[in-house]
Amino acid sequence: MKFSTIHHIAIIVSDYEKSRDFYVNKLGFSVIRENYRPDRGDWKLDLRINDTTELEIFGVSNPPKRVTRPEAAGLRHLAFYTEDIEKDVKELKEKGIFVESIRLDEFTGKKMTFFADPDGLPLELHE
Repeated sequence: MKFSTIHHIAIIVSDYEKSRDFYVNKLGFSVIRENYRPDRGDWKLDLRINDTTELEIFGVSNPPKRVTRPEAAGLRHLAFYTEDIEKDVKELKEKGIFVESIRLDEFTGKKMTFFADPDGLPLELHE
């Protein structure tokens, strides 16, 4: 077996409109498809990250809260590659998004930082 890339990442959000605004208007991902699924009572929003990767947003009413500390098994965070972390951090802050201080990844020596989506899902920028 040979996997060449990640096709999509799926996340469940508690406030569809707030999360749609965050990922589309603040982070700048473009909408591929947006569908309400009446049989499930939820929204499914497919966003373009790049030429090969999509982000699926599922707007579900009253999902269980995300476990924080201690961390549970499963997805820990999403990391996005950036070519200019200082520029992107400045832009996020201008949009009212709290971003941690930029630091160096102890293993790669590359710059990195974290911020969170409206549900507290940790998002990383990595240069």
